[in-house]
Amino acid sequence: MDINSQTQVQIQTQALDGYLHTLKLPAVRANYTKEALEGLKLGINYETFLYRLIEAEVLGRETRRVQTKIRLAQFPHLKTLENFDFKILPNLDKKRVMDLMSGGYLSNCENILLLGNSGTGKTHLATALGLAACQNGQSVLFKTAAHLVHELVEAHDTKTLLCLQKKLRSQNLLIIDELGFVPFSKTGAELLFEVFSERYEKGSMIVTSNLPFEQWPEVLGCSRLTGALLDRLTHHVHILEMNGESYRLGSRAQEKQK
Repeated sequence: MDINSQTQVQIQTQALDGYLHTLKLPAVRANYTKEALEGLKLGINYETFLYRLIEAEVLGRETRRVQTKIRLAQFPHLKTLENFDFKILPNLDKKRVMDLMSGGYLSNCENILLLGNSGTGKTHLATALGLAACQNGQSVLFKTAAHLVHELVEAHDTKTLLCLQKKLRSQNLLIIDELGFVPFSKTGAELLFEVFSERYEKGSMIVTSNLPFEQWPEVLGCSRLTGALLDRLTHHVHILEMNGESYRLGSRAQEKQK
C-alpha cells in the first residue's frame, strides 16, 4: 500500500470513529477493526460481519441498561438466589420462590410479603427478587421502612412531597425493608399509608417485616390505619413465612467452630 493509500485509510478510520461516536455506537467502534481482521481470516461475508458488530452493540447496551437499573435501585448489598441458604428454612417453598423470580407478579401488580424473625434472610430474598426484576427490565427502588418514612416526612416539611410521591409511583417495584423495627410518628404512618394506597393495583411492592400482623398497630400507631394499609397490601399478595433459626447467628457459630 503506497503512502497516499495509507493516508486515505487513516483519514477514513478517523472519520469512522467520529461517526460511530456521534451515533453512540461504542461497541461497534471498539470491535470493528478486530471483527474486520477476523472476517478476512475466516472469509465471512459482509452480512455476518455486520451481524456480529450489531450483536455486540445490542448486548453491550442491554448490559449497561441493567447496570443502570441496579444502580438506581439503591440496593444496600447485591444478593442473589444462588447464595441463599434454603436449608435454614425447611418450610419455605423453594419452587414458589423460583416462580416469583420469573416476575409474573409484577405484570399482575401483586405484592410479596416476607414475614419472619430477624436474621432469616428476608432482606437477602427481597434483594434477590429485586435484582431479578432489574434484569428483566423493570424499575426498582429499595428503601428501609425507617428511611422511607424519614424521606416522606422531610419532603412533607420542605414542600417536595409531590415530587417524591411521583418518583415512588413510577417504580415497577418498590421494596420496603424492615417494617416493624422502628415505630412511626402519626404523620409518618399516614404518609406511608399514602404510598401503599397509591400503589394499590397499580404497582408491586415487596415488604419485609419481623412482626406478625397483630403487632403492626404498635408500629403504625393506629389500628384503623393499620387495617386499611393491610387491606391494600394483602389483597393481591404472596406471603412467604420465614421463621427459623437466625442465619447470621448460625453463620457466626460456624465461623467460631472452624
